[in-house]
Amino acid sequence: MKFKIKARVMDGSKIKRALIRMTTEILEGNRNLKNLVIVGIRTRGIYLGRRISQLIRELERADIPVGALDITPYRDDVSGLDVSPLVQKTEIQFSIANMDVLLVDDVLNTGRTIRAAMDGLFDLGRPRTIQLLVLIDRGHRELPIRADYVGKVLPTSKRELVQVKLTEVDGGDEVLITEPAGLRRKRTPRENARETPD
Repeated sequence: MKFKIKARVMDGSKIKRALIRMTTEILEGNRNLKNLVIVGIRTRGIYLGRRISQLIRELERADIPVGALDITPYRDDVSGLDVSPLVQKTEIQFSIANMDVLLVDDVLNTGRTIRAAMDGLFDLGRPRTIQLLVLIDRGHRELPIRADYVGKVLPTSKRELVQVKLTEVDGGDEVLITEPAGLRRKRTPRENARETPD
Protein backbone atom coordinates (compact mmCIF):
# COMPACT_ATOMS: atom_id res chain seq x y z
CA MET A 1 0.00 0.00 0.00
CA LYS A 2 1.26 3.44 -0.92
CA PHE A 3 1.08 6.35 1.48
CA LYS A 4 0.97 10.08 0.89
CA ILE A 5 2.61 12.60 3.18
CA LYS A 6 0.12 14.97 4.79
CA ALA A 7 2.55 16.88 7.00
CA ARG A 8 6.13 17.01 8.22
CA VAL A 9 5.79 17.83 11.90
CA MET A 10 9.37 17.49 13.12
CA ASP A 11 12.76 17.76 11.49
CA GLY A 12 16.15 16.82 12.87
CA SER A 13 16.59 20.01 14.91
CA LYS A 14 13.14 19.70 16.52
CA ILE A 15 13.77 16.05 17.38
CA LYS A 16 17.11 16.99 18.96
CA ARG A 17 15.53 19.77 21.02
CA ALA A 18 12.80 17.40 22.23
CA LEU A 19 15.40 14.82 23.28
CA ILE A 20 17.44 17.44 25.14
CA ARG A 21 14.34 18.67 26.98
CA MET A 22 13.28 15.14 27.93
CA THR A 23 16.82 14.33 29.08
CA THR A 24 16.72 17.33 31.41
CA GLU A 25 13.39 16.10 32.80
CA ILE A 26 14.86 12.61 33.30
CA LEU A 27 17.79 14.05 35.25
CA GLU A 28 15.44 16.08 37.43
CA GLY A 29 13.39 12.98 38.26
CA ASN A 30 16.27 10.52 38.71
CA ARG A 31 18.85 11.77 41.17
CA ASN A 32 20.47 8.34 41.54
CA LEU A 33 21.78 7.77 38.04
CA LYS A 34 23.63 4.65 39.18
CA ASN A 35 20.24 2.95 39.44
CA LEU A 36 19.03 4.05 35.99
CA VAL A 37 19.08 1.81 32.91
CA ILE A 38 17.54 2.35 29.47
CA VAL A 39 15.65 -0.25 27.46
CA GLY A 40 14.63 0.65 23.92
CA ILE A 41 11.81 -1.14 22.11
CA ARG A 42 12.90 -2.40 18.70
CA THR A 43 13.55 -0.79 16.39
CA ARG A 44 13.63 2.97 16.71
CA GLY A 45 13.25 3.00 20.47
CA ILE A 46 16.76 1.57 20.70
CA TYR A 47 18.32 4.47 18.82
CA LEU A 48 16.33 7.06 20.74
CA GLY A 49 17.49 5.36 23.95
CA ARG A 50 21.11 5.54 22.82
CA ARG A 51 20.76 9.23 22.07
CA ILE A 52 19.30 9.85 25.52
CA SER A 53 22.18 7.92 27.08
CA GLN A 54 24.69 10.01 25.11
CA LEU A 55 23.02 13.25 26.23
CA ILE A 56 23.18 12.12 29.87
CA ARG A 57 26.87 11.33 29.39
CA GLU A 58 27.48 14.82 28.00
CA LEU A 59 25.50 16.57 30.74
CA GLU A 60 26.38 14.49 33.80
CA ARG A 61 29.40 12.39 32.75
CA ALA A 62 27.44 9.28 33.73
CA ASP A 63 27.30 6.14 31.62
CA ILE A 64 23.76 4.74 31.43
CA PRO A 65 23.57 1.26 29.87
CA VAL A 66 21.15 0.73 26.97
CA GLY A 67 19.46 -2.54 26.07
CA ALA A 68 17.19 -3.63 23.23
CA LEU A 69 13.84 -5.33 23.80
CA ASP A 70 11.89 -7.28 21.17
CA ILE A 71 8.21 -7.41 22.15
CA THR A 72 7.07 -9.80 19.40
CA PRO A 73 6.52 -12.82 21.70
CA TYR A 74 4.34 -10.70 24.00
CA ARG A 75 2.05 -9.08 21.45
CA ASP A 76 -1.68 -9.66 21.88
CA ASP A 77 -2.57 -8.80 18.28
CA VAL A 78 -1.15 -11.95 16.66
CA SER A 79 -3.49 -14.91 16.45
CA GLY A 80 -2.60 -18.51 15.75
CA LEU A 81 -3.87 -18.03 12.19
CA ASP A 82 -1.44 -15.22 11.46
CA VAL A 83 1.87 -15.80 9.77
CA SER A 84 4.51 -15.89 12.51
CA PRO A 85 6.11 -12.45 12.76
CA LEU A 86 9.86 -12.08 12.69
CA VAL A 87 11.22 -12.46 16.20
CA GLN A 88 14.29 -10.32 16.69
CA LYS A 89 16.75 -10.50 19.51
CA THR A 90 16.38 -9.00 22.94
CA GLU A 91 19.81 -7.71 23.96
CA ILE A 92 19.95 -6.58 27.57
CA GLN A 93 23.41 -7.19 29.01
CA PHE A 94 22.58 -5.99 32.52
CA SER A 95 20.21 -6.86 35.32
CA ILE A 96 16.99 -4.87 35.56
CA ALA A 97 16.08 -6.26 38.99
CA ASN A 98 15.51 -3.39 41.45
CA MET A 99 16.61 -0.88 38.82
CA ASP A 100 14.86 2.22 37.53
CA VAL A 101 14.10 1.26 33.93
CA LEU A 102 13.55 3.96 31.33
CA LEU A 103 11.50 2.28 28.60
CA VAL A 104 11.83 4.10 25.26
CA ASP A 105 9.67 3.94 22.13
CA ASP A 106 9.11 6.20 19.14
CA VAL A 107 5.28 6.42 19.01
CA LEU A 108 2.69 5.83 21.71
CA ASN A 109 -0.70 4.90 20.28
CA THR A 110 -3.07 2.31 21.76
CA GLY A 111 -0.70 1.34 24.58
CA ARG A 112 -0.60 -2.33 23.58
CA THR A 113 3.06 -2.19 22.55
CA ILE A 114 3.96 -0.81 25.97
CA ARG A 115 1.89 -3.45 27.78
CA ALA A 116 3.75 -6.12 25.81
CA ALA A 117 7.08 -4.46 26.64
CA MET A 118 6.31 -4.46 30.36
CA ASP A 119 5.46 -8.18 30.18
CA GLY A 120 8.84 -8.72 28.56
CA LEU A 121 10.64 -6.72 31.22
CA PHE A 122 9.05 -8.62 34.09
CA ASP A 123 10.18 -11.88 32.49
CA LEU A 124 13.74 -10.57 32.89
CA GLY A 125 13.42 -9.33 36.46
CA ARG A 126 11.43 -7.06 38.74
CA PRO A 127 12.39 -3.42 38.20
CA ARG A 128 12.11 -0.94 41.05
CA THR A 129 10.31 1.44 38.70
CA ILE A 130 9.44 1.63 35.01
CA GLN A 131 9.32 5.06 33.37
CA LEU A 132 8.12 5.56 29.81
CA LEU A 133 9.60 7.95 27.26
CA VAL A 134 8.12 8.40 23.79
CA LEU A 135 9.01 10.83 21.05
CA ILE A 136 5.38 11.10 19.84
CA ASP A 137 2.11 10.56 21.68
CA ARG A 138 -0.65 10.34 19.06
CA GLY A 139 -3.52 9.37 21.37
CA HIS A 140 -6.14 6.67 20.65
CA ARG A 141 -5.34 4.81 23.86
CA GLU A 142 -7.00 1.42 24.42
CA LEU A 143 -5.22 0.71 27.72
CA PRO A 144 -4.63 2.98 30.75
CA ILE A 145 -1.02 3.77 29.86
CA ARG A 146 0.61 7.19 29.75
CA ALA A 147 4.14 8.36 29.14
CA ASP A 148 6.27 10.10 31.77
CA TYR A 149 8.32 11.94 29.12
CA VAL A 150 6.81 13.03 25.78
CA GLY A 151 8.60 14.76 22.94
CA LYS A 152 5.42 15.95 21.20
CA VAL A 153 1.71 15.33 21.60
CA LEU A 154 0.34 14.92 18.09
CA PRO A 155 -3.45 14.61 17.71
CA THR A 156 -4.28 12.41 14.71
CA SER A 157 -7.22 10.62 13.18
CA LYS A 158 -7.24 6.84 13.25
CA ARG A 159 -6.75 6.60 9.49
CA GLU A 160 -3.57 8.65 9.70
CA LEU A 161 -0.18 7.10 10.40
CA VAL A 162 2.75 8.67 12.23
CA GLN A 163 6.14 7.75 10.82
CA VAL A 164 9.28 8.46 12.83
CA LYS A 165 12.42 8.36 10.72
CA LEU A 166 15.86 8.29 12.32
CA THR A 167 19.27 8.64 10.75
CA GLU A 168 20.47 5.30 12.15
CA VAL A 169 17.72 3.43 10.28
CA ASP A 170 16.33 5.72 7.60
CA GLY A 171 19.20 8.04 6.70
CA GLY A 172 17.61 11.15 8.21
CA ASP A 173 15.57 12.48 11.12
CA GLU A 174 11.94 13.54 10.68
CA VAL A 175 8.41 12.83 11.84
CA LEU A 176 5.68 12.55 9.21
CA ILE A 177 1.91 12.24 9.22
CA THR A 178 0.82 10.05 6.33
CA GLU A 179 -2.32 8.31 5.13
CA PRO A 180 -3.04 5.65 2.51
CA ALA A 181 -2.85 7.12 -0.99
CA GLY A 182 -6.18 7.29 -2.80
CA LEU A 183 -8.17 7.41 0.44
CA ARG A 184 -11.23 9.50 -0.24
CA ARG A 185 -12.27 12.10 2.29
CA LYS A 186 -15.70 11.54 3.80
CA ARG A 187 -18.14 14.07 2.41
CA THR A 188 -20.03 16.35 4.76
CA PRO A 189 -23.87 16.48 4.73
CA ARG A 190 -23.63 20.01 3.30
CA GLU A 191 -21.49 18.81 0.39
CA ASN A 192 -23.93 15.99 -0.32
CA ALA A 193 -26.88 18.41 -0.19
CA ARG A 194 -25.31 20.61 -2.85
CA GLU A 195 -25.47 17.74 -5.32
CA THR A 196 -28.97 16.62 -4.44
CA PRO A 197 -31.25 17.27 -7.45
CA ASP A 198 -34.33 19.44 -6.89
